[in-house]
Amino acid sequence: MALTAGTRLGAYEIVQPLGAGGMGDVYRAWDPKLGRHVIGNRPRRPTSRA
Repeated sequence: MALTAGTRLGAYEIVQPLGAGGMGDVYRAWDPKLGRHVIGNRPRRPTSRA
């Protein structure tokens, strides 16, 4: 499930998704404590391969 702009993730506010791949999703987010944009990665959950 991709995060959308405006979603809060801990102390960060998602600004936009930047990309997605086999290891997870990458987002541009705003850090109000630092007063600047940061890049965040949300790893994918492992899937069962039974």
